[in-house]
Amino acid sequence: MLMARDTSRDETQKLHKKWLKHQAFMAELSQNKEWLEKIEREGQQLIQEKPELSPVVRRKLGEIRECWQDLESTTQAKARQLFEANRADLLVQSYTSLDHRLHQLEGQLCYVDQGQDLTSVNKQLKKLQTMECQMEEWYKEVGELQVAAASIPQQGQVMETVGERQAAVETRIVRLIEPLKERRRILLASKEVHQVGRDLEDEILWVQERLPAATSQEHGSSLQAVQHLMKKNQTLQRELQGHRASVENVLERANVIASIRSPEADCVRAGLEQLSGLWGLLWAETERRQLVLDAMYQAQQYYFDTAEVEAWLSEQELHMMNEEKGKDEPSTLQLLKKHLVLEQTIEDYAETIGLLSQQCRQLLEMGHPDSEQISKCQSQMDRLYVSLKDLVEERKSRLEQQYWLYQLNHEVDELEQWIAEREVVASSPELGQDFEHVTILQEKFTEFASETGSLGQERVTAVNQMVDELIDYGHAEAATIAEWKDGVNEAWADLLELMETRAQMLAASHQLHKFFTDCREILAQIDDKQRRLPEVRACQGGTANTSTLQRLMHSFEHDIQLLVTQVRQLQESAGQLRTIYAGQKAEAIAGREQEVMHCWKELLTSCEECRVQITTATDKLRFFGVVRDQIMWMDSIISQIGTGDNPRYMSGHGYNSFPTAI
Repeated sequence: MLMARDTSRDETQKLHKKWLKHQAFMAELSQNKEWLEKIEREGQQLIQEKPELSPVVRRKLGEIRECWQDLESTTQAKARQLFEANRADLLVQSYTSLDHRLHQLEGQLCYVDQGQDLTSVNKQLKKLQTMECQMEEWYKEVGELQVAAASIPQQGQVMETVGERQAAVETRIVRLIEPLKERRRILLASKEVHQVGRDLEDEILWVQERLPAATSQEHGSSLQAVQHLMKKNQTLQRELQGHRASVENVLERANVIASIRSPEADCVRAGLEQLSGLWGLLWAETERRQLVLDAMYQAQQYYFDTAEVEAWLSEQELHMMNEEKGKDEPSTLQLLKKHLVLEQTIEDYAETIGLLSQQCRQLLEMGHPDSEQISKCQSQMDRLYVSLKDLVEERKSRLEQQYWLYQLNHEVDELEQWIAEREVVASSPELGQDFEHVTILQEKFTEFASETGSLGQERVTAVNQMVDELIDYGHAEAATIAEWKDGVNEAWADLLELMETRAQMLAASHQLHKFFTDCREILAQIDDKQRRLPEVRACQGGTANTSTLQRLMHSFEHDIQLLVTQVRQLQESAGQLRTIYAGQKAEAIAGREQEVMHCWKELLTSCEECRVQITTATDKLRFFGVVRDQIMWMDSIISQIGTGDNPRYMSGHGYNSFPTAI
């Protein structure tokens, strides 16, 4: 406020400085206005936060606002006062001050420093830019002064002075335009030379920093390392591609400068040659390294794939070395099915082996540095695959042999069980209670023996064939299989022997019961014959003629003759049975034979007695008939004698002529 109200007119203080000082004060006042606004915002915030302080804060804010308005009005009034009261003097002083400054600037432009390096050139350009800015400000100030001079009343001497000053300033401004442009051109040219040199140095340094990566002899010892190096090299190539425009721009600018003959151009020319050589070398090395890394990637990829294949083959080889054969036929069949699936997988894996082999040939044809190692890896992998296939065949053979062994064991067990079941029947002690029963048993056993013989022989032959095939195949358990075969054949032979023994026993039992049955039948027939003898005897006392008695006797004797054959067969059977049986059965056989023979002898005795009686009766009847015929003949002769007829000789008649009647 004190500065705004200062109205002293000290002659020692120039009006222009006062004017400038007052303008600076106005500018400072304008800047402090924001501070006033900040105070008002803080006051309003304080009022909201603490309403109890609202009267004090509002009063203070009113006082500050009132003081500020008073300050602004006083400042504006002083500015108008200074401008209105001293405009002419101010113009003269302003033109004088401006002319003095232009003169100083003109003196500075007399000497042109092109700079020793880019930093010094930039400093000179910055100074030149400051000068140009000052020129622009001074040019604007001249315009403002011209406007101010036009508003001043024409007052003779003062206006002439103003006009002279104005003309001198305008002439000096026009005269300074070209030196400023020339100085800018020289500095820009110098800056371009130094900038190109700096850019060349930067680009050379940039290329040199990346050249070791491009020329590195590290190619990676694993697939991941090679992939990492390839990514770095590809990143470097992309970086080169992206930086190419910048390098070409620098080279183009350097070519322009290199065509100029100057010491600075010589340095640029040397940098241009160095950058061109390094840039070309960097490109060539990155491309060469990319080719080398591609080759190494193919080799490492081949090594990686080969390692995976070898690991897979080794894993499968461990599976193939598994000695598990299965605990029974289903588990062995399950293992065999799994093995067949794995075998097919291994067969299909030959395609992968073929692809790796093709890749190996490609690497060898292109002359890869690791051709010898690649060839060894391929040979090793091929050997592993062939060895694995051999192991597959061996394990398949083991599983098949085990499966066949279980099958054979199953067949042998079933056959032995079947033989055991048949042995139970064949070893049955039941021989029949009577002839009918033993006949039924014999018929059933004959059917059983026929069925067992055909079916059993077929099954035994099949088992023997399986055993022989497995032994011929070279089965690992050939000794066990041979023992099974011997056991089955022994069991089958035992069964056949049991069936033969059973058949013989049934035959003997059949013969024994048939003997007893025949004995009963013969005794029944003998008893029947004994009962028929009284009938023959009864015919003796009757009126039966001789021929009838003879026929009865002949018929009875014929029946007896048939019975004789049966008795003889019975005796033969008894003799055979006595060689088979002993003990009680032998005694029973002998007893039955004796009983039959006793009855038979009695029958023969009775028959002989009956025959003698019949013969006697027949002779008696024949005698009575002859007597009767003689009596009748004599009666007839007597009758003829009584009638007087001559007797006739009965030739051929007489006692001896009646054999028939007798």
